[in-house]
Amino acid sequence: MKQPPPTRSRLLRSDFQGQLLSTLFLLPEQERSLTELARHFDAGLTTVHTEIERLTTAGLVLDRRAGRARMVRADREHPLAPALTELLRLTYGPSTLLPAILKDVDALEKAYLLGTWAARRVGRPGPFPRNLDVLLVGDVEATCVQRAASEAKEALRQSVRFTVVEPSSWGSPDCAITTTAQRSPLLELSLA
Repeated sequence: MKQPPPTRSRLLRSDFQGQLLSTLFLLPEQERSLTELARHFDAGLTTVHTEIERLTTAGLVLDRRAGRARMVRADREHPLAPALTELLRLTYGPSTLLPAILKDVDALEKAYLLGTWAARRVGRPGPFPRNLDVLLVGDVEATCVQRAASEAKEALRQSVRFTVVEPSSWGSPDCAITTTAQRSPLLELSLA
């Protein structure tokens, strides 16, 4: 399947390539099988295999066999790894790193990227985002939000603003945050 052009970094061939590289380089301690990657991205195994072949041939990804599974991970020793990692952090990092940062936040039901970063992700033209807006739905304690915001700012190397909405208010036409948020692109983060 032909992949559409990337929305966040025109240096890459597709958003799928960016998401795949981001997962491998920004979470380098995790080795993954091609089947796991296909499931994670809801992509065809052939699509994942083709992209991994390209990245392996380029020397950016290392692979090994574990029984019938092909396991892959980023080659952090590749000369381009530091620069590529930084590029990925700024372009695909929010959707890769925020789920890991938010997974331990108690009572968090949903999380969304919104604002300029989400607008660029869905292809709306404009300047490169200078900050990141994240909407959290849940009965989340302020200290958890502050801790997550601090961790996100350090991991993503950009300003991150969290807005919290109680579950009972989310979706209500009387909630100003809901009304404002639903007027712009919303990208739900996978918290599973």
